[in-house]
Amino acid sequence: MAALSEAPLLVTAELEPEAFTRLDGLRRRYFPPERNVIPAHVSLFHHLPAHEQDAVEAALEVVTERPAPGLRFTKLRSLGRGMAVDVEAPGLSPVHRELSRAYVEWLTPQDRQPFRPHVTLMNKATVEEAKAALVELGAGWSAFESHSPALLLWRYLGGPWESVRRFPFTGRAG
Repeated sequence: MAALSEAPLLVTAELEPEAFTRLDGLRRRYFPPERNVIPAHVSLFHHLPAHEQDAVEAALEVVTERPAPGLRFTKLRSLGRGMAVDVEAPGLSPVHRELSRAYVEWLTPQDRQPFRPHVTLMNKATVEEAKAALVELGAGWSAFESHSPALLLWRYLGGPWESVRRFPFTGRAG
């Protein structure tokens, strides 16, 4: 693994406690335990350069000067060998766009893709396990609403993540 100072950075939208408890519980239930080394999350960026941490943080400070964006956890979808819940987040999309412009020189092909917010509940399972889980969970699934109180900056440690800093939405921007 790269030295800690070279470990890439990630940005996620924090889930408020009730939504986090619900979604992380589902992730623990369905994710293969040996692979479930990170909590439930909504990713904005997967791989930003560690040597640009100051600039990454400066952009996060600016974009969080707005009200906390609403999140609507809508429908379950198949990931082939897993499943996710799609997230409608009209207030988070402009945040992602602004950060994409700020980080444009550093974005990987994955981070250049259109923003499709979701929470992965299962991954790296067999296709059969994933189909069965989707049917099981889908039978009682209903959409729910929440919000994201902050953006979170993480360091990728080759599997687990290390928390770097929390950037609360301040509600100050018009």
